[in-house]
Amino acid sequence: MTKTLKGGCLCGAVSYETQADPVIVAHCHCTDCQKSSGTGHGTHVALPEEAVKFSGEIKFYDSPADSGNTVSRGFCPACGSAIFSRNSSMPGMAFIRASSLAEPDAVTPSLIVYASRAPKWDKMDPSLPSFAEMPEDGPEKVIADAQT
Repeated sequence: MTKTLKGGCLCGAVSYETQADPVIVAHCHCTDCQKSSGTGHGTHVALPEEAVKFSGEIKFYDSPADSGNTVSRGFCPACGSAIFSRNSSMPGMAFIRASSLAEPDAVTPSLIVYASRAPKWDKMDPSLPSFAEMPEDGPEKVIADAQT
């Protein structure tokens, strides 16, 4: 059953809404997610970007991923809140930061990537499928598998 997901930044300058069901919800412990989240991981809600209505200015910071793909991280230029990211290997997908959801419990993570990089103090649900790094076939394969 589809429900509306809403969210935005700390100061309220950026907001978004979608009625699309998440393709996948994943915890990522890569170093970049740790640095951009300010904690041990980022939790991402993968959605078709065309299904998400964004309001307000979003600035992007591009950086290379381990794979060589470019990750564009979108944030509010006023308060710095992380909103969503894009990965050049998956055009058309928006990876909403679960921390920006108005109701973070509206989604449930289904896997963990880069678990080998997790700080010892950032414990995850041991029942979730966990990958030491990004699965060899890349994030697009993980998403494709989740859709089947």
